[in-house]
Amino acid sequence: MQWKLFADLAEAAGERTVTVEDDATTVGDALEALLEAKPALEARALDADGELRGDVNLLKNGESVDAEESVAAGDELALFPPVSGGV
Repeated sequence: MQWKLFADLAEAAGERTVTVEDDATTVGDALEALLEAKPALEARALDADGELRGDVNLLKNGESVDAEESVAAGDELALFPPVSGGV
């Protein structure tokens, strides 16, 4: 399972792409594997209750999903912080 990380999430992990074990059955399982592989992400991605922070978007194959969404080998997962800017 491959994760793509963006902006400060990639900085916290030390890389933009992280591969974790493919035995996850849900996005939540894959997120747990990501946080085990990159523990520095936990402080940025999770709130005090251990839930995904409201300002972090969870994507599967480019679509917003929740942690209960099922995953399969080959799915691309991403954590994406809010984007701001413009004129």
